[in-house]
Amino acid sequence: MALPIVITLAVMAFAWPAGRISPRDVPVGIVGTGPASQHAVEGLTRAKPGAFDFRLYPDQQAARSAIKDRDVYGAFAISGHSITVLKATAASPSVAQLLTDVGQQLADKATQQIAQQIAQQKAAGAHSLAKAHKQAAAQRGAAGADSSVKILAKSVDVVPVATEDPRGAVFSSSVFPLTICGILIGAFVTMARGLARPHHRVLTLLVACAVAALGIYLVAQGFLGALPHDHVATWAILSLDLLSVSATAAGVIRLLGPGGLGLSAALMVFVGNAFSGATSAPEMLPKGVDYVGQWLPPGAGASLLRDTTYFDGSAGAGHLAVLALWTVCGLTAVICGHWVTREARGTKTGAPASGELLPALPGTDAALPVRRHAHAHARRHDGDG
Repeated sequence: MALPIVITLAVMAFAWPAGRISPRDVPVGIVGTGPASQHAVEGLTRAKPGAFDFRLYPDQQAARSAIKDRDVYGAFAISGHSITVLKATAASPSVAQLLTDVGQQLADKATQQIAQQIAQQKAAGAHSLAKAHKQAAAQRGAAGADSSVKILAKSVDVVPVATEDPRGAVFSSSVFPLTICGILIGAFVTMARGLARPHHRVLTLLVACAVAALGIYLVAQGFLGALPHDHVATWAILSLDLLSVSATAAGVIRLLGPGGLGLSAALMVFVGNAFSGATSAPEMLPKGVDYVGQWLPPGAGASLLRDTTYFDGSAGAGHLAVLALWTVCGLTAVICGHWVTREARGTKTGAPASGELLPALPGTDAALPVRRHAHAHARRHDGDG
């Protein structure tokens, strides 16, 4: 009965966030504080309550700097004749498309309002009934007849994605397998018989993650061109992402035994991957889910990889700290976990220590000095001394 429940929860973990994707307090800039900008903010607040977190900037240059620093996903520069949408497809293709659509909606609504104002002014100046009828007809077709009131919307991609990956699909597809690869590395290193001592395991984890990250980078960039900037830093982040997952998996397995493999897989894959926001943005996920995802290696790793590849590491300090924390905790469990498991085994078995005297046999007067050679032999092969 447990397996169907687990499968149902796993499907729900992936399907529920995907089915509830919608903007929630997405940081967006507004250029200028004029009446047009104020009307735009008021209109968006009424039309999409809670969707955007608006931040004011004095000019487009300041808004561009905020986008490159990862303070906002984009900005609207509104003037009397046009609306310019400053976006960053590299930050999130889905959010960039959302901002483009919103900019076009603002332009269409502004065009209709101006056309109505012009028509009302013409109608107010009419002095005869016939002229009033003509002006009423003109009011109905003013939006289409007068091209001078057309508000244009244009988009400027401040930080575009790689040319070979215009929709960012290769980027997100490269992020998801990192979690599974990290768990496999951690399970192999922990369960391999040839890696007896803790420092052997730690060294193997470091080397395996670095080599695997290099292979991933060669495929994602060398073959598909999805990671075009800061090559060494990108490889280092891929390595750290793998290490944070693999060290955590190895540590949990070291502490809990084979059951730790299932626990780490459930945590990293069904929670971490599902709540990472790698395919959209954390602000597009349901409330609470975005924070959970960014505190786990898959979400923090995807965000840090995006920050490093396209934004020179801007706003990546928090994500780097999350990955470092999971890595340190995992490696500590790998190194010191044998003390915990040894104490647990000693408590369960209650076996006498090596060299302890056995009780005297019936009919004899002396105890038998028998050493626990089998226990010492098993301890030598435990590989943690």
